[in-house]
Amino acid sequence: MGRMDGKVALVTGAARGMGRAHAIRLAEEGANILAIDCPPDTGLPYPTGSADDLQITVKEVEALGRRIIAHEGDVRKQSSLDKLVADGVKAFGGLDVAVANAGIWTVHPFHDIPEDEFTAVLDVNITGVWRTLKAVSPAIKERGGGSIIVTSSGNGVEGSPHYAHYVASKHGVIGLAKSAALEFGQYGIRVNILLPGPTDTPALDWQGGYDLCAGKGPGQGVKEDLEGAKYWSTLRDVGLLPPRAMSEAVLWLASDESRWTTGLEMHVDGGHMLMPGLNMAKMAADQPQ
Repeated sequence: MGRMDGKVALVTGAARGMGRAHAIRLAEEGANILAIDCPPDTGLPYPTGSADDLQITVKEVEALGRRIIAHEGDVRKQSSLDKLVADGVKAFGGLDVAVANAGIWTVHPFHDIPEDEFTAVLDVNITGVWRTLKAVSPAIKERGGGSIIVTSSGNGVEGSPHYAHYVASKHGVIGLAKSAALEFGQYGIRVNILLPGPTDTPALDWQGGYDLCAGKGPGQGVKEDLEGAKYWSTLRDVGLLPPRAMSEAVLWLASDESRWTTGLEMHVDGGHMLMPGLNMAKMAADQPQ
């Protein structure tokens, strides 16, 4: 305990899922938290974090004896991020850590991706990260240095059918983060990239997530097919990973224990990337019942 004592950490997409888990884990180790979520009018086929969800995050952080400032805002708007940073610096005296976690996805065959969805996914997943780094880096520089963690995905280094726009965004954010690491290093700011494997969050609990884990075409999966994620791991008895698994990695990257590390692509995926390739549907069919 206490690995984040005296530090202030900002988390985007903090209302639920990995974002909430990151906020709680950092608070457990002593950090005060700046949180943002609840973008309006996403048009997504699954619900995003709500104001009520964000208040649950607030209550759980406060229950740990830490302070939190939570804004309903949108990483697609620079003003939302700038205001949160300004309010946090005023209240807490500075900013040490930022976790650019907010992200969205949809599922369509390549030729059927609607242009507005393609644009929305890239605007949140790449441009939203760029906006986040723009907002936080001056305050972290003023603090004398710190840590920025950018969330990509295992899909940031491999292709996948039926969500090429998401895959493209997660490839792109790695290049963005590594470029920032080169520019920010002179200020003592390290920038590292988290690449989660399939994680048990609300963003996976809809038809597109069922199809993904089933290894089937759009609309063919069912909720029970989320169990198919167990075939994505090298480790025994690992299915969908808990959000806290990602938060343990975020904690290390945020803490002074990683002070010599920047530009790292950190996989937390049960060893999925060790696999040379797999056909999800065939593997599921071949397993003994």
